[in-house]
Amino acid sequence: MMTRIKYRFLPFLLVIILFVSTLTAPVSYSVQEPIMPDSEEARKILEDSLSIVEIDHEIERITARQQELEVTQRQLRERITVLEERIDERRDRADAVLRAYYMGERDHLLVMLLSAQSLSGFFRILDFYDMIIQNDQQVLQSYNQQYRELQASRASAERNAAELAQVKDSLLQQRERVLALQQQVDGALNTSGNPEAMRALIHEFTLYWENVGLYEVKRHFQALASAMENLPGFIQGSKNILSTNGKVYTINIHEDDLNGFLRSEDKLFETFAFRFEDGKVIASGESGNLSLLIEGRYSVVDEPQNAIMFEVERLVFNRLELPDTTRRSLQDEFDMNFYPKQLISFLKATEVSSSDQRLIVRMELDL
Repeated sequence: MMTRIKYRFLPFLLVIILFVSTLTAPVSYSVQEPIMPDSEEARKILEDSLSIVEIDHEIERITARQQELEVTQRQLRERITVLEERIDERRDRADAVLRAYYMGERDHLLVMLLSAQSLSGFFRILDFYDMIIQNDQQVLQSYNQQYRELQASRASAERNAAELAQVKDSLLQQRERVLALQQQVDGALNTSGNPEAMRALIHEFTLYWENVGLYEVKRHFQALASAMENLPGFIQGSKNILSTNGKVYTINIHEDDLNGFLRSEDKLFETFAFRFEDGKVIASGESGNLSLLIEGRYSVVDEPQNAIMFEVERLVFNRLELPDTTRRSLQDEFDMNFYPKQLISFLKATEVSSSDQRLIVRMELDL
């Protein structure tokens, strides 16, 4: 009996084992990495072709944003039309109320109140007078509210129209960039020794980037963004990183300390390290056949909130530099900024610099 039960549950146990093994198995890719050509000319062609792919994606994002803005603009215009119709009605009633007060048409009610012959008559007139005054206030308040809503909707429509114009201009610029790059790539292919082989290589690199490269780049950015959330706790728990003279607080962190912290956060950073030099922040590493370099700088921003913002100035994957559209897209998707108020609530950053293997952030009281 026990043997029969064991065999009955054996298929179920095998499914569980297979499921767990898929979770713990290393990530594998169905697309193999193409061999990078040694020629600088070929590398430039591949870089331009990859830029075309990425800018095409940016065009798709801009187009989607344009469609969203156009829908919003249409909704705002419809709302403004409805509000204008309503406010015309409210304006006539509000004008009548104000005219009644200005022309003294409400004075006779006060005279009637004062000339009441009895106490009960006085209170009846008082109730009537109070009802008229409340109705007048409601008319004026309703008009004022409708007017504010109309003004707010018009302001929203203006902002939306301005953003829509910027988006359309950006879309035109990106399309011109793609056209210019495509002409440049086509010209280089026509003068190359083996155009067909080069086209095949471009196709292979495009597949590799879209199926492997972009995933790996995003994996590194996600790891950096997650680590930055825990950086304030690391600074507070470390000796000699945070100091103060009473008015100014200073974070002085060596690149070795930062890299040690990152490795404690994610094993991905065992092959990926930061360097601070000449005002720049450089993060680079290699894993197998994959290489990634992120170069940028920190700066202080106050909007929408005080922060040390990391701006990516160069992004290189497997020796191919990615376009600015990719850098901006990744910065928008992953927050790699440092927020002083997460460290101490009453501080704001005023200055940041990076040199001699150190990142230095100066902060002041924000009371």
